[in-house]
Amino acid sequence: MNTETIGTYAGLVWEALNVGEALGTKQIKKITKLKDKELYAALGWLARENKINFQDNAEDPKELIISLVQDC
Repeated sequence: MNTETIGTYAGLVWEALNVGEALGTKQIKKITKLKDKELYAALGWLARENKINFQDNAEDPKELIISLVQDC
């Protein structure tokens, strides 16, 4: 895995979130077909760019809810 690949994964996650608004990590994995480490590398990329928000999932404490940062 290299930065170019991680950037590609980040693009897949961003596209999924752009359509689905707020999604759980399980939903994002299903949509993007990314493995755990690929997903979390992509989320790290997007978080570093301040493009996503994280929330705890009240129904499943092992899962995060991810949404895009809304530009004002």
